[in-house]
Amino acid sequence: MSTATGFRWLVVPDEDAAEPSRDLVGGKAWSLWRMRSLGLRVPPAFVVTTAACEAYFADGGLPEGLADELITGIRLLEKQLGRTFGGTERPLLVSVRSGAAISMPGMMDTILDLGCNDEVEAALAAESGDRDFAAEVHRRFTGFYGRLVLGCTEELEDLPDTASVRAAISSDVGDAVPADPWEQLRAAVAAVFASSRSRRALAYRKHYGIPDDLGTAVTVQAMVFGNLDDDSGTGVLFTRNPVDGAREPYGEYLQRGQGEDVVSGRITPKPLTDLEERWPTVHAELLDAAEQLDREGRDAQDIEFTVQSGELFLLQSRPAKRTARAAVRIAVELVDEGVLEPEEALSRVTAEQIRTLLRPEIAPGAADTADVLVTGVAASPGVATGVVVDTPEAAQANPGSILVRKSTSPDDVHGMIAAAAVVTEQGGATSHAAVVSRALDTPCVVGCGTDTVAGLVGRTVTVDATTGHVYAGALPTSAIDESDDEDLRRLTRWAESATPVRVGPDVAAPPIFDAETLAAEDLGEQLPDIPTGTKTVRGAVFCAPDGVRAALDAGVDAIVTAHRLPVLLAAIAHQRRTS
Repeated sequence: MSTATGFRWLVVPDEDAAEPSRDLVGGKAWSLWRMRSLGLRVPPAFVVTTAACEAYFADGGLPEGLADELITGIRLLEKQLGRTFGGTERPLLVSVRSGAAISMPGMMDTILDLGCNDEVEAALAAESGDRDFAAEVHRRFTGFYGRLVLGCTEELEDLPDTASVRAAISSDVGDAVPADPWEQLRAAVAAVFASSRSRRALAYRKHYGIPDDLGTAVTVQAMVFGNLDDDSGTGVLFTRNPVDGAREPYGEYLQRGQGEDVVSGRITPKPLTDLEERWPTVHAELLDAAEQLDREGRDAQDIEFTVQSGELFLLQSRPAKRTARAAVRIAVELVDEGVLEPEEALSRVTAEQIRTLLRPEIAPGAADTADVLVTGVAASPGVATGVVVDTPEAAQANPGSILVRKSTSPDDVHGMIAAAAVVTEQGGATSHAAVVSRALDTPCVVGCGTDTVAGLVGRTVTVDATTGHVYAGALPTSAIDESDDEDLRRLTRWAESATPVRVGPDVAAPPIFDAETLAAEDLGEQLPDIPTGTKTVRGAVFCAPDGVRAALDAGVDAIVTAHRLPVLLAAIAHQRRTS
């Protein structure tokens, strides 16, 4: 039990509280505490901790005492806002958001507008003077609950009203959304806990080597409404460009939208300049907050925000997922800005990212006469060629294929991991497809327009996600040289100073063990045994992280390779783990 709050399962991340444990409250709630401590405007919230999630899986249900603490937490929000949960005057609605200690964007569930029922809808209509707004809030909540808590698999987003959503849920799962807000809340918290072990979350963890038993905290936060009126909207802002790392704000804004509209990719938002034109003072306030969070976080930030009737609210700030190119640029620039020392900058870039950066590009001139099939927004750069499939299952069954979807959702992640590239009909640069592809460093083009799926499926195409073009057929490619890039040269110099192992094409000193000379039958799934006393190793197997670790553990002094930086970074990472 917290001696500061008297809660066993809850933490209140307000500005007066001590810094909470990120492991206990998750990264999302930790960022709320950080933003409030900086004096930024954040809707009030409380957090159900990861300890409660652990108890949920151990006990098979919400742990004893949590239901009572949820009531106490809601009473705190009611007191701060002068609203009532389930009330018929000034009702309080909340969002119920997942948030693990390690960021997993889009992998777990979030339920918005919770606390709504027929009476609350009427109260919202009376308070706002807008029956359509109140009806839309109710329709959205019913869909969220039906899909994420009750498990409805029907398409609910395009249904016109709450009655039709209710009918679709009842027909599909034989159940109904409860009218009692407290029952809604308890079930939603349990559903968010359960989503931490969903198929998509497990696939994401496996891909990134995150422990399978990592649970989630649940942030219960007062709703602000980006869909309230013409002076409201929602958006996402990156403090630095997540595609190329440029030191410039990069984001999107959707008037009369809620956050789910932007990240789902169902609606293509407008550039952030749209907010600047509508609300220059709000835009300026947002950029000031972004600069503060970038500086305090010592890294590029991904910020979710909502504007309600001309008032800015920040909902989340976290280190931005970025492409390999952006990771390199941002790490070097943070050193130039005096934020990081070179040694720390090396920890912001992985060997795998450098290998991704050294992947081929379309050969000069090869695209000049090629047939452009579709064009969209370049969301995660790179080039890939393959046969187009239109389901995540087909992508998983055909590794190296191109996954083309109307838009993607968390249920598509296993296919996105397997695909060589992702293309969507809808969505912008901050949509689910874009964010997850950048995290995976998979080439991605979004917003290619209606009928893209039907026009491409079954065809062999080349996706150039640097220009946003999808070409017919397989185009020739060429690779860049790391010695031609100033950022890579600087990182290489820093890396050479950070490890005693010598890496390069001409560093060999006897005795040498050359894996390339081994017979094919001697190269299996296991790494070859390195003879005792070996000073140098050579061969592709020793350029991958496992090979680098084996070489260092065997005491070698030098690794022969044409690409130095990924091997150096793998060696430094191994040193950190073993020192």
